Amino acid sequence: MRYMKWTFWALVALIIGGFLHYTLPQHDIVRVVNTYQERQDLGDWTSIFWSTPDDQSGTLTNRDVQFISTIRTNGKPMVYRNEDTGWHWPPYFKFDTASLLAEAEDLKSSPENPKWAVITHYGWRNELLSIFPNAVSIKAVAGPDVRIIPWVNIVILTVMVLILLTIRAMWLQFKERSIDPVLEDVEEAWDDVEEAADAAGSRAKGVLGRLRDWMLGRR
Repeated sequence: MRYMKWTFWALVALIIGGFLHYTLPQHDIVRVVNTYQERQDLGDWTSIFWSTPDDQSGTLTNRDVQFISTIRTNGKPMVYRNEDTGWHWPPYFKFDTASLLAEAEDLKSSPENPKWAVITHYGWRNELLSIFPNAVSIKAVAGPDVRIIPWVNIVILTVMVLILLTIRAMWLQFKERSIDPVLEDVEEAWDDVEEAADAAGSRAKGVLGRLRDWMLGRR
Protein backbone atom coordinates (compact mmCIF):
# COMPACT_ATOMS: atom_id res chain seq x y z
CA MET A 1 0.00 0.00 0.00
CA ARG A 2 2.87 2.34 0.77
CA TYR A 3 4.33 1.93 -2.73
CA MET A 4 0.90 2.41 -4.30
CA LYS A 5 0.46 5.64 -2.34
CA TRP A 6 3.81 7.05 -3.46
CA THR A 7 3.19 5.89 -7.04
CA PHE A 8 -0.17 7.67 -7.07
CA TRP A 9 1.28 10.95 -5.78
CA ALA A 10 4.21 10.68 -8.20
CA LEU A 11 1.77 10.35 -11.12
CA VAL A 12 -0.24 13.32 -9.83
CA ALA A 13 2.94 15.42 -9.56
CA LEU A 14 4.03 14.33 -13.05
CA ILE A 15 0.67 15.27 -14.60
CA ILE A 16 0.53 18.66 -12.84
CA GLY A 17 4.18 19.39 -13.65
CA GLY A 18 3.68 18.49 -17.31
CA PHE A 19 0.57 20.65 -17.52
CA LEU A 20 2.36 23.65 -16.00
CA HIS A 21 5.45 23.15 -18.16
CA TYR A 22 3.31 23.12 -21.31
CA THR A 23 1.06 26.01 -20.34
CA LEU A 24 3.28 28.53 -18.55
CA PRO A 25 5.26 31.01 -20.68
CA GLN A 26 8.87 30.20 -21.57
CA HIS A 27 11.54 32.49 -22.99
CA ASP A 28 14.16 31.66 -25.64
CA ILE A 29 16.96 33.88 -26.93
CA VAL A 30 17.05 33.29 -30.70
CA ARG A 31 18.04 34.67 -34.07
CA VAL A 32 15.22 34.72 -36.64
CA VAL A 33 16.24 33.22 -40.00
CA ASN A 34 12.93 32.72 -41.80
CA THR A 35 9.15 32.94 -41.66
CA TYR A 36 6.83 30.86 -43.80
CA GLN A 37 3.32 29.45 -44.08
CA GLU A 38 2.44 25.79 -44.42
CA ARG A 39 -0.81 23.80 -44.55
CA GLN A 40 -1.23 21.45 -41.59
CA ASP A 41 -3.59 18.50 -41.14
CA LEU A 42 -5.75 18.66 -38.01
CA GLY A 43 -7.52 15.33 -38.23
CA ASP A 44 -5.50 13.17 -35.81
CA TRP A 45 -5.11 13.27 -32.03
CA THR A 46 -2.22 15.75 -32.22
CA SER A 47 -4.79 18.46 -33.00
CA ILE A 48 -4.90 19.07 -29.22
CA PHE A 49 -1.48 20.73 -29.59
CA TRP A 50 -2.77 23.26 -32.14
CA SER A 51 -4.74 26.38 -31.41
CA THR A 52 -8.43 26.68 -32.23
CA PRO A 53 -9.04 30.15 -33.67
CA ASP A 54 -12.45 31.71 -33.05
CA ASP A 55 -13.16 31.78 -36.79
CA GLN A 56 -12.29 28.12 -37.39
CA SER A 57 -15.05 25.76 -38.43
CA GLY A 58 -15.55 22.69 -36.24
CA THR A 59 -15.38 20.46 -39.34
CA LEU A 60 -12.12 21.91 -40.70
CA THR A 61 -9.49 19.18 -41.11
CA ASN A 62 -6.55 21.34 -42.25
CA ARG A 63 -5.52 24.97 -42.46
CA ASP A 64 -2.55 27.22 -43.22
CA VAL A 65 -0.30 27.92 -40.23
CA GLN A 66 2.46 30.51 -39.98
CA PHE A 67 5.89 29.44 -38.69
CA ILE A 68 8.97 31.28 -37.43
CA SER A 69 12.31 29.55 -38.00
CA THR A 70 15.10 30.51 -35.60
CA ILE A 71 18.57 29.57 -34.39
CA ARG A 72 19.11 29.42 -30.63
CA THR A 73 22.23 30.65 -28.83
CA ASN A 74 23.64 27.10 -28.79
CA GLY A 75 23.42 26.94 -32.59
CA LYS A 76 20.48 24.52 -32.68
CA PRO A 77 17.37 25.31 -34.74
CA MET A 78 13.96 25.93 -33.21
CA VAL A 79 10.73 26.39 -35.14
CA TYR A 80 7.70 28.10 -33.60
CA ARG A 81 4.15 28.22 -34.87
CA ASN A 82 2.42 31.58 -34.93
CA GLU A 83 -1.27 31.10 -34.08
CA ASP A 84 -3.87 33.18 -32.30
CA THR A 85 -5.15 31.70 -29.04
CA GLY A 86 -8.24 33.91 -28.99
CA TRP A 87 -10.44 33.28 -25.99
CA HIS A 88 -9.42 29.62 -25.78
CA TRP A 89 -7.00 27.79 -23.48
CA PRO A 90 -4.30 28.60 -22.56
CA PRO A 91 -5.46 32.14 -21.71
CA TYR A 92 -2.87 34.22 -23.54
CA PHE A 93 -5.58 36.14 -25.43
CA LYS A 94 -3.36 36.40 -28.49
CA PHE A 95 -5.02 38.12 -31.45
CA ASP A 96 -1.96 39.68 -33.14
CA THR A 97 -0.61 36.90 -35.35
CA ALA A 98 -0.11 39.28 -38.29
CA SER A 99 1.73 41.84 -36.15
CA LEU A 100 3.97 39.16 -34.65
CA LEU A 101 4.82 37.93 -38.14
CA ALA A 102 5.83 41.47 -39.18
CA GLU A 103 8.00 41.85 -36.06
CA ALA A 104 9.68 38.52 -36.76
CA GLU A 105 10.30 39.53 -40.40
CA ASP A 106 11.92 42.75 -39.20
CA LEU A 107 14.28 40.78 -36.92
CA LYS A 108 15.65 38.44 -39.61
CA SER A 109 19.43 38.36 -39.64
CA SER A 110 22.47 36.45 -40.82
CA PRO A 111 25.25 34.75 -38.80
CA GLU A 112 27.65 37.52 -39.84
CA ASN A 113 25.39 40.31 -38.57
CA PRO A 114 23.06 38.70 -36.01
CA LYS A 115 20.03 40.29 -34.41
CA TRP A 116 19.04 38.60 -31.19
CA ALA A 117 15.50 38.46 -29.88
CA VAL A 118 13.61 36.89 -27.02
CA ILE A 119 10.61 34.81 -28.03
CA THR A 120 7.98 34.18 -25.38
CA HIS A 121 6.09 30.97 -26.09
CA TYR A 122 4.23 28.06 -24.57
CA GLY A 123 4.08 24.42 -25.58
CA TRP A 124 6.62 21.79 -26.65
CA ARG A 125 8.67 20.95 -29.72
CA ASN A 126 8.55 17.32 -30.86
CA GLU A 127 9.82 16.48 -34.34
CA LEU A 128 8.37 12.96 -34.32
CA LEU A 129 4.83 14.18 -33.64
CA SER A 130 5.28 17.49 -35.53
CA ILE A 131 4.43 19.52 -32.43
CA PHE A 132 5.55 23.16 -32.29
CA PRO A 133 5.54 25.69 -29.45
CA ASN A 134 3.32 28.70 -30.10
CA ALA A 135 5.10 32.06 -30.14
CA VAL A 136 3.24 34.65 -28.09
CA SER A 137 5.55 37.63 -28.47
CA ILE A 138 8.97 38.58 -29.83
CA LYS A 139 11.22 41.41 -28.75
CA ALA A 140 14.73 42.49 -29.74
CA VAL A 141 17.43 42.20 -27.07
CA ALA A 142 20.99 43.50 -26.81
CA GLY A 143 22.69 40.14 -27.21
CA PRO A 144 22.60 36.39 -26.66
CA ASP A 145 23.66 36.67 -23.00
CA VAL A 146 20.66 38.68 -21.84
CA ARG A 147 19.15 37.22 -18.67
CA ILE A 148 15.36 36.86 -18.68
CA ILE A 149 13.64 36.59 -15.28
CA PRO A 150 10.31 34.70 -15.60
CA TRP A 151 8.30 36.98 -13.32
CA VAL A 152 4.94 35.66 -14.53
CA ASN A 153 5.89 32.08 -13.70
CA ILE A 154 7.28 33.12 -10.32
CA VAL A 155 4.07 34.92 -9.40
CA ILE A 156 1.78 32.13 -10.63
CA LEU A 157 3.75 29.35 -8.91
CA THR A 158 3.98 31.37 -5.68
CA VAL A 159 0.23 31.93 -5.66
CA MET A 160 -0.36 28.23 -6.35
CA VAL A 161 1.92 27.21 -3.45
CA LEU A 162 0.14 29.63 -1.12
CA ILE A 163 -3.25 28.26 -2.19
CA LEU A 164 -2.08 24.66 -1.65
CA LEU A 165 -0.67 25.51 1.78
CA THR A 166 -3.94 27.25 2.72
CA ILE A 167 -5.99 24.25 1.56
CA ARG A 168 -3.70 21.90 3.51
CA ALA A 169 -4.01 24.01 6.68
CA MET A 170 -7.82 24.11 6.31
CA TRP A 171 -7.92 20.34 5.78
CA LEU A 172 -5.76 19.65 8.84
CA GLN A 173 -7.93 21.95 10.93
CA PHE A 174 -11.11 20.29 9.66
CA LYS A 175 -9.62 16.84 10.29
CA GLU A 176 -8.60 17.78 13.82
CA ARG A 177 -12.00 19.27 14.69
CA SER A 178 -14.40 16.99 12.84
CA ILE A 179 -12.84 13.73 11.69
CA ASP A 180 -10.44 12.84 14.52
CA PRO A 181 -13.13 13.05 17.27
CA VAL A 182 -15.41 10.78 15.24
CA LEU A 183 -12.61 8.27 14.70
CA GLU A 184 -11.81 8.35 18.42
CA ASP A 185 -15.47 7.70 19.27
CA VAL A 186 -15.55 4.81 16.78
CA GLU A 187 -12.36 3.38 18.25
CA GLU A 188 -13.72 3.65 21.79
CA ALA A 189 -17.01 2.04 20.73
CA TRP A 190 -15.09 -0.78 19.03
CA ASP A 191 -13.04 -1.31 22.19
CA ASP A 192 -16.26 -1.52 24.20
CA VAL A 193 -17.62 -4.07 21.74
CA GLU A 194 -14.45 -6.14 22.00
CA GLU A 195 -14.55 -6.00 25.81
CA ALA A 196 -18.20 -7.03 25.80
CA ALA A 197 -17.44 -9.86 23.39
CA ASP A 198 -14.56 -11.04 25.56
CA ALA A 199 -16.76 -10.94 28.65
CA ALA A 200 -19.54 -12.83 26.87
CA GLY A 201 -17.01 -15.39 25.67
CA SER A 202 -15.70 -15.86 29.19
CA ARG A 203 -19.22 -16.35 30.55
CA ALA A 204 -20.00 -18.82 27.75
CA LYS A 205 -16.85 -20.77 28.53
CA GLY A 206 -17.84 -20.88 32.21
CA VAL A 207 -21.31 -22.21 31.42
CA LEU A 208 -19.92 -24.82 29.02
CA GLY A 209 -17.33 -25.85 31.57
CA ARG A 210 -19.93 -26.36 34.30
CA LEU A 211 -22.16 -28.30 31.88
CA ARG A 212 -19.27 -30.55 30.92
CA ASP A 213 -18.40 -31.19 34.55
CA TRP A 214 -22.05 -32.06 35.31
CA MET A 215 -22.22 -34.49 32.40
CA LEU A 216 -19.00 -36.16 33.53
CA GLY A 217 -20.26 -36.41 37.07
CA ARG A 218 -17.58 -34.23 38.49
CA ARG A 219 -20.12 -32.39 40.54
